[in-house]
Amino acid sequence: MSRENPDAEYQARVKEYSREGRLSFQKFAEHKMRGEFKAQAMEKCNEPIKAFAECAENQGLLVVFNCRKFHREFQECMVEHNSNEAFERYKEEHKNELEKKVLRT
Repeated sequence: MSRENPDAEYQARVKEYSREGRLSFQKFAEHKMRGEFKAQAMEKCNEPIKAFAECAENQGLLVVFNCRKFHREFQECMVEHNSNEAFERYKEEHKNELEKKVLRT
């Protein structure tokens, strides 16, 4: 057997792993950005979250029935501020930061 074939296979594997690494850094940076985005959404929805939490604490097992209004308000706020569409807009607005995070990692 010739040595060229194993070396070529080895180089192809190294190139593929290197490519995977770059792609995974991109996903990691997006994941971190998604976490920051979600934290901001939680801050924006702080009042509905607090209201639902207080109701749930007071109602105990009856939370399902007695806190529907608060839960609905909480869900509507999160849908507005934590949707995929809103995240895509956030990514576009912070595109430079994403690129910097990918280069740093």
